[in-house]
Amino acid sequence: MRVRRVSFVLVVISLCYVVFAWPNASFGEDKPTGQFSLTAANQYVWRGYELSRNSVVFQPSVSVGYKGFSASIWGNLDSKPYAPGPSMNDSAEWNETDLTFTYTKNFKLANLSGGYIYYNLAPLRRDLPDRPDAQEFFISLSLNTLFAPTLTVYREVSHYKNWYVLLGLSHELALSKVFALKISGSVSYLISTDEAFYPEFDDNALPTTKKFKHFHDGTFTVSLPVKLGPMFTLTPAMTCIFPLSRDAKNEMKGFALKGCPNPSDRENTFLVGSLTFGFSF
Repeated sequence: MRVRRVSFVLVVISLCYVVFAWPNASFGEDKPTGQFSLTAANQYVWRGYELSRNSVVFQPSVSVGYKGFSASIWGNLDSKPYAPGPSMNDSAEWNETDLTFTYTKNFKLANLSGGYIYYNLAPLRRDLPDRPDAQEFFISLSLNTLFAPTLTVYREVSHYKNWYVLLGLSHELALSKVFALKISGSVSYLISTDEAFYPEFDDNALPTTKKFKHFHDGTFTVSLPVKLGPMFTLTPAMTCIFPLSRDAKNEMKGFALKGCPNPSDRENTFLVGSLTFGFSF
């Protein structure tokens, strides 16, 4: 409980700083950037893993940037944590806070960035055991061309040791001065280096003693950013998340939350609808 309260306080303090203090700070000719967003979604699915079910999640985010350096804090509040049977926990749960530090170097045709992410993870429900925190380093290369191809490699170094390689494409089409249509998608490849946390699953969606190494999850998103003013946006979006291989299908079923006697009957494809309010300067 203490960790979750600290995480929530960090997000609130960061938000207050970005909104009230940061714009009034003196930085000379180079101006900093700041952004706050709040997303409401029908489900939280991360890299193909179902982390909420039958509830609304709220995900605030605050970020600041200056001379290529940026820092952000992101959180997840589950309005009603899922339980397959009767549960004493019907109240909302703040179960994740992520801290990200990034440095980006911009070139004419490409952008190169790298950084570090700390995942502060609380139990998905109060009656479940703690989840170990995670730490990742990453490097990313994006091209300033059509569809903005971006390749990112993540390396987890603490409890969930793995390599996660992500290739993303996106394109935005302005429909008017207010509305735009954005389409994006991604494919990933997961290489486990610890069979305890990322094992290969068999066709019955049961873990084996082998390490997972295959194409993992794919995503396809359609969003409609709406400009509410020079600094405000409202973005409804729909995302489909699906496995890219048979091994990924079995694994995503094995980790899914749906309570049923047979793990192979669980879901491995998810449709997430969201609405994001953003403020930036």
